[in-house]
Amino acid sequence: MIFDAIVLAGGRSSRLSGVPKALLVYDGRTLLERSLDAVQDARRRVIVGDAAVCGSALGGSALGGRAPLFAREEPPFAGPAAGIAAGYAALQGDAGAAAGGARGAADASAAPSDFVLVLACDMPRVAFAVTALLAARAGWDAGSAGGMVSADGGVAGEDGVVARSVDGRRQILAALYRTHSLGEAIEPHRRAGRLAGLSVRALLETLDTQFVTVPEGSTDDIDTPDDAARFGIGLP
Repeated sequence: MIFDAIVLAGGRSSRLSGVPKALLVYDGRTLLERSLDAVQDARRRVIVGDAAVCGSALGGSALGGRAPLFAREEPPFAGPAAGIAAGYAALQGDAGAAAGGARGAADASAAPSDFVLVLACDMPRVAFAVTALLAARAGWDAGSAGGMVSADGGVAGEDGVVARSVDGRRQILAALYRTHSLGEAIEPHRRAGRLAGLSVRALLETLDTQFVTVPEGSTDDIDTPDDAARFGIGLP
């Protein structure tokens, strides 16, 4: 399956006293490294966030797959919806994204993949969720009006699949969306100039998606020092 990936690595980390989540280390790898590992099979990967912080999080890391692009939401710290839009623009090879700092070794002028995986970088075990999402895509049924067939035989939404924890919590920042559907969701907000501060739910509310139950703990994220402690992650 050919897909692209947007990894969100921005944010102020205000509940972590400003410590960038991308720099936190779990099991010998930073959270940004682990996120990129999870999507190493993507044709192109865009990291959205501060280039200096992300570069520090990657260091001299040996990353699977092609070298990632870098982009930044506009204005900085404008929120994950703006980050998704910046990543999407970079994948489209948008001139505005290039002028705003999208750069890297990947070919941003190539035609986009049919699907794009959106991932926040604050989930240490997200690779298991990514595997489940891609498996759901592999269950595509051409006879189901463009939907995806879930493990229980239900028909998924036409626009993509979204991770859901075993206890029912939805994680819309661990999701596989149709590229054109994501673009159609972004465009009216971009034209109206309301991406900054927009909630991700508001950005994606028009999309018809199916929730996929993912392995336990795979979408647990880190927002607070207590969250970090549960993973055995120390804060600097």
